[in-house]
Amino acid sequence: MTSKTKQNIILYVGKVPPYIIAAIRKYEKEAKRKFRIGLLYDVKDKRNTPTDELLKQIDIALACNTLSDKSIQETLLPVEDELLAISCRGEDYIDMFARIIPFVPYLRTPTSESLKWASDKLSMRRRLYTYNKKITPDYMVVTNTTTETLERIEQKLGFPLVVKPTGLAASRLVTICFHKQELETTLKKVFKKINSVYQETGGNWTPQVLVEQFMDGEMYSIDGYVSARGKVQLTPLVHIQTGRKIGFDDFFGYIQMTPSGLNTDNVKAARNVASQAVHALALRSTSVHIELMKMESGWKVIEIAARQGGYRHHLYHYSFGINHTINDILIRIPEEVRIKRKVKGYAAYMKFFAKKEGRLTKLTGIKRAQELGSFKEIVVNKKIGDLCTFAKNGGTSVFNILLSNPQKSELLADIRRLEQTIEIETEK
Repeated sequence: MTSKTKQNIILYVGKVPPYIIAAIRKYEKEAKRKFRIGLLYDVKDKRNTPTDELLKQIDIALACNTLSDKSIQETLLPVEDELLAISCRGEDYIDMFARIIPFVPYLRTPTSESLKWASDKLSMRRRLYTYNKKITPDYMVVTNTTTETLERIEQKLGFPLVVKPTGLAASRLVTICFHKQELETTLKKVFKKINSVYQETGGNWTPQVLVEQFMDGEMYSIDGYVSARGKVQLTPLVHIQTGRKIGFDDFFGYIQMTPSGLNTDNVKAARNVASQAVHALALRSTSVHIELMKMESGWKVIEIAARQGGYRHHLYHYSFGINHTINDILIRIPEEVRIKRKVKGYAAYMKFFAKKEGRLTKLTGIKRAQELGSFKEIVVNKKIGDLCTFAKNGGTSVFNILLSNPQKSELLADIRRLEQTIEIETEK
């Protein structure tokens, strides 16, 4: 057995974003501790083949056929005694992570079964409903658009309701329906598109469609860290405005802001429901991301994932000084995670979609956006000529931007300036 001093490989499954690498390298200097960053990826998965630039930044790259037990075992054998922790950052790679777990039995990980429960919306909803039906909406699984099926949905759930595929992230193909005709049209569209969207985005397992009661309220999310014995330590809440709040017929997260502004009683109630969701799915030795709806009747769980929320590393860093990436490693080693709650600033992550679907013909204001006093980072996903579609139709944003400021008023002012500056135009 290799000595524990050589157990210093942090292995990421599927992908390892640059900000994670930067966070680990910075922590090494602060902690006077050396890690080796590894990436395990599928040789047949062309979505995320590591670039030469990425290979220069990491220490170990492991390629295998993750559908072959023999290939996985052969790939991991040379390093299995040197692994310190294994993690998965992207929702699209949780299925791959679940297949790897049986081959790293001496690392602290969630179970493969719990990962599947947390990635498939139907399994998730069933587990939540059995654990505590008060924290989750009523739902049905739909396989067709017959008159009998539509009538059964109306009788059991009523309107409005939400249609969503069971294994996709980022609100892809999620649609609200207010009457039976709209439901029928939406289901036909989703059934037509679901297979192609799954292939493009790495959707998990067999495509299925879930229909559930629409929850009308304010949306929030919360991340946390779960120990090997199920102790849940939660981070501050994030307030989310969806596209519907600004006039889109879509559920994408338009703006995510920290701090949340909630009072102590609401925070306590939200944290209680989030912890119940973690235990309902039997998650352990992992970071978690829980989306919640604050309703007049109380808090309900929208979704839970066995990973960190998108952009939470940045939001928590600028608002609280929390090192979300390192905490994800510490919970798996395990060592004590560090959660700070004192507000040091205000942060917002925003996604901009075109108001009409079509080919992008105009995108202006990007340069001026980067001159804002609160500007931190920007990711442009579309260029002139690219097709822009809504999240409910399987599309992604035109660009994402991160803003932060020590003063809330200044951040809000820059958000307003940004909204007045950006112009996105499309044509069919």
